[in-house]
Amino acid sequence: MPLEHIPDVLLPVADRRQAGQSLRKLVPRSLHADWTPPTDRRDPVQTLIETDRHRIAHLLPIRYDRMRESPLAFMCGAAAVMAADLAATPASGLWVQSCGDCHLGNFGSFASTEGTPVFDLNDFDETLPAPFEWDVKRLAASFAVEAKSRGQADKTVRQLARTVVLAYRTHMSDLMRLDPLEGWRSRIDIARVIGAIDDEKTRARELKRLAVLTEAQRRGYPKLIERRGGALRIRPRPLFVLPLGGEPDDAHEVAARTAFNSYKLTLPEERRLLIERYRLSDLAFKVVGVGSVGSFCVIALLVTADGATLLLQIKEAQASVLAPFAGPSVFRNQGHRVVSGQRLMQAEPDIFLGWTEDQGEDLHCYVRQLKDQGVASPRAALAPLALPHYAVLCGSALARAHARSGDAARIAGYMGSGGVLDAAIADFAVAYAEQTERDWRLFMAAIQEGRVEARSP
Repeated sequence: MPLEHIPDVLLPVADRRQAGQSLRKLVPRSLHADWTPPTDRRDPVQTLIETDRHRIAHLLPIRYDRMRESPLAFMCGAAAVMAADLAATPASGLWVQSCGDCHLGNFGSFASTEGTPVFDLNDFDETLPAPFEWDVKRLAASFAVEAKSRGQADKTVRQLARTVVLAYRTHMSDLMRLDPLEGWRSRIDIARVIGAIDDEKTRARELKRLAVLTEAQRRGYPKLIERRGGALRIRPRPLFVLPLGGEPDDAHEVAARTAFNSYKLTLPEERRLLIERYRLSDLAFKVVGVGSVGSFCVIALLVTADGATLLLQIKEAQASVLAPFAGPSVFRNQGHRVVSGQRLMQAEPDIFLGWTEDQGEDLHCYVRQLKDQGVASPRAALAPLALPHYAVLCGSALARAHARSGDAARIAGYMGSGGVLDAAIADFAVAYAEQTERDWRLFMAAIQEGRVEARSP
């Protein structure tokens, strides 16, 4: 077959890497340092108001209350704002399945099916194909925002952002050299990264916490389930976990049961046989996260005749915040979009992943096994000395996720073996951290003026 007729993905690694290098002439890597707010940049508060119109209105004050906690909390809830900003920056032209909301809070550690700890992305609500650097820039910027909020020196803030990009770049280069199957099966060794922490006390603390996390996930859900009235039920947590009452006209319960029944039809046959060994025992509405507050989200408790339990999360999926800039999803059903993206990006996706078939309703949902995010996400408890190691984990995990859908050789070729891109995106991250602080102050002013309501539960 003539070379010009060979599909790009089948070309030798050296040729694909060279193709990536040639892109530098069209989009110099130094351009990725640029962040100057466009003169027609939209008011970030107005962007939030408009994107939240389809959320459950009475929960929005809780969402805004969580977002006012800090610039990072605002950033986590304002993915739509940064999506528009990223679309205004230079693009490499190298597309991957993007997370779409790639910040340091959307990574975590989980117990694999073999019981070993796995570190990976854990949120795919905004996933969509997009330029690889959009995720990298948002991730690096989130570390810059976090470091600034901890009072770190400017040099430290910049270096932390640069560490994210360095980890991404070097791991992408490593993945480029693997055969496709080996690269697909690769995992991020969280224990090895934690073991490299120089400070002995910090290292011991993080390794102990990792062991506790893994063991907690093996045990299941002891804090989320209780026995009530002779049956296993979801334990209420006022304002955050609200059992559905079972009334015939309870719209949330009807929607959840309909969604659960249609979800089972999207599972592969062997998974459907597995889930049929449980019966649906209880449902509860759940208020989740920062970015997702106001979305329809229900916990489903499944129980066997012998008391074995399984908790699933049925969560609404709306159009990705990237869609206005990267194009609409090929999937009409937004739940299908999320599931497809998660299966593509995660090293070990949930075996219970599925989506709800559209029954003529506007509500699209996806379903996954419930994880205790307070246990899974280690960021909040990280000591400052461990933050650079967490940056390495996140940057490496993102590279592994991108390499599944993108061309690792082209991306590695474009990034190169030096630190040009590292420095450029670090500059962007520092500048965007300052932008985030300005936006957060505008948001706080909007609360004071009564333009948006923020109320603690």
